[in-house]
Amino acid sequence: MEEKLLKPYNPKETEERIYKLWEDSGFFNPDNLPDERHKSFTIVMPPPNANGDLHAGHTLFITLEDIMIRYKRMAGFKTLWLPGADHAGFETQVVYEKKLEKEGRSRFGMDPNDLYKEILDFTLLNKKNMETQVRSLGASCDWSREKFTLDPDVVEKTQDTFVKMYNDKIIYRGKRAINWCYKHQTSLSEVETESSEELSPLFYLKYGPFSIATVRPETKFGDKYVVMHPDDKRYAEYKHGQKIKLEWINGPIEATIIKDEAIDMEFGTGVMTITPWHSQIDFEIAKRHDLDTEQIIDWRGKLLGIANEFAGMNIKDARAKIVEKLKAKGLLIKIDEKYQNVIKKCYKCGTVIEPQIKDQWFVKMAPLTKLALNSVNRGEIKFIPDNYEKIFRYWMENSIDWNISRQIVWGIPIPAWFKGEEFKVSKEKPNGEGWTKDPDTFDTWFSSGQWPLMTTGFPKHEDFKKYYPTDVMETGHDLIFKWVPRMVIFGLYLAQKAPFHTVYLHGLVNDAQGKKMSKSKGNVINPLTLTDKYGTDALRMALIVGNTPGTDLALQENKVKGYKHFANKIWNITRFVLDNTKDVEPANASALIDECNKTIKDVTEDMENFRFYLASEKLYHYLWHRYADEIIEESKKNEEVKKSLFYILENSLKLLHPFMPFITEEIWSILPARKNLLMVEKWPLAKLGASDQKKNDNK
Repeated sequence: MEEKLLKPYNPKETEERIYKLWEDSGFFNPDNLPDERHKSFTIVMPPPNANGDLHAGHTLFITLEDIMIRYKRMAGFKTLWLPGADHAGFETQVVYEKKLEKEGRSRFGMDPNDLYKEILDFTLLNKKNMETQVRSLGASCDWSREKFTLDPDVVEKTQDTFVKMYNDKIIYRGKRAINWCYKHQTSLSEVETESSEELSPLFYLKYGPFSIATVRPETKFGDKYVVMHPDDKRYAEYKHGQKIKLEWINGPIEATIIKDEAIDMEFGTGVMTITPWHSQIDFEIAKRHDLDTEQIIDWRGKLLGIANEFAGMNIKDARAKIVEKLKAKGLLIKIDEKYQNVIKKCYKCGTVIEPQIKDQWFVKMAPLTKLALNSVNRGEIKFIPDNYEKIFRYWMENSIDWNISRQIVWGIPIPAWFKGEEFKVSKEKPNGEGWTKDPDTFDTWFSSGQWPLMTTGFPKHEDFKKYYPTDVMETGHDLIFKWVPRMVIFGLYLAQKAPFHTVYLHGLVNDAQGKKMSKSKGNVINPLTLTDKYGTDALRMALIVGNTPGTDLALQENKVKGYKHFANKIWNITRFVLDNTKDVEPANASALIDECNKTIKDVTEDMENFRFYLASEKLYHYLWHRYADEIIEESKKNEEVKKSLFYILENSLKLLHPFMPFITEEIWSILPARKNLLMVEKWPLAKLGASDQKKNDNK
């Protein structure tokens, strides 16, 4: 018997050696695969953020994609899995700012170039560590083609896209209400904010002859327009443009009546004042009627001079004092303490978003979302699970123009130049004096949205011709409205082809109680701790068995431990089979071989239809409960049964390899007369049994 099998299976002694064997073989690179392969199968790895260690969600997507790639490689495809890492713009800068805070430093006041260099060094170190962790999970991706979202060619192509979109009048610059995080001093897109319902006091205020309601009295200092619906008969006596005089927070003012159909006659009194600088809805009304806009709150969340004695105060601190003043002046009618208000916050720090008017770069989404919807209508993109197609459609049908400007140093610079109010879009500095570079960087989704194009070498690289469009985009279901649509629209806009045929969406990985992992809760599970304890194969199986697409998963350590026992069972099965079939003539046909072939057929159908959660479970039960518990036990009493043992073992290892690559490769190397690595062995074909063959012949 092979001496290795006399010892228990030890993942720690095996995994690093096996991975080196795979990587040294060159078979991660499709150009080096044995035999001629005519069909390709390509996956672009969602690039993990290079700002920290891998988490359980990364482990799930790496496992799922590796399963797909290993299966297709064995099935005879020219497989390419393109790895990469994301500089992750705002997210990484937030991580680094926390590091600066711990050191008693702040990015404000730092030289931008020095800050950029510090974050770059931090990111590259994390990127190197992260790639080691990806390898440790068994990822059979082609490292020779690895990309980083700050590689020079990616930066250049991202800027080229911006210039093209500007020239095509899809990108424009203008003053619009934007989402402003005053903690991080940057604007954010809609998908970078989180909205939640909270109980807020609703203040009813006397505004001349009207009653108005607001949750934000601190914004009301500059309100000089009172708006009502033109069809509201309660206010028919008031005419559009009419002036009225009234007492307000800081004394008497003259207000103007505005009639606009945006007003909901059923809400409150049907009358509202507007603060165009600090509300998207109010800004749109002001734009329609060419009204003045005035900033009340500065970029640090403090009140400006218009607030008189409250100037310089933080809006949170000032609110109660402003209400007291309104009450003292007889302008406070009542307070509803239980108003359900939707609060929009920064998704990274929880700071309440302050709408502000700012010149920014925007992408016109309407023409691009039309391309995406047409592509889905033509059946070019399939969603797994299919209910996510409705979610995708909703976001494409209800999109708003995308703010791509970020006021941070960490990212790809926007290729634009300013001289006073004049600006030019150009990668090179315009001729003449006085031009200064746009200090803003791109929203990270602007570059990562082009990821399938960048990784395949759009537009001229040979890989682009061979491997684009890619086959599967596997990612978290939370990215159905963030990343997936942007990849689709950029692929269609730039390459006239959707970047992938199938979108496979996995759920979130939560803690054992099903709660979302977070550092503040102290319930974050480090996947590498589990692999160190139980082996990578055990963790992979625990993440896949029973995990249906799009469904959140509760990661339980006991489940991982259970699959370590399964790995040991396979090891012991191998020892028994090799020890007891040395002098046995293997059977060419038997009921047991027919049964194994049925398992091959079932598992293959599951693999083809992305039912990995079923395929893995079937293999677990077949190997443990049928093969080990019944067939092997029967072989101890029946010599005929022994003749089928090796056939079942050999084919079971092939079927199990995509799920548990390390132990199956190790066992394969022990089997007699094995020349190839298991990772490039041919996927087993279910051979028809005698009864099945007869049925087939009669068709």
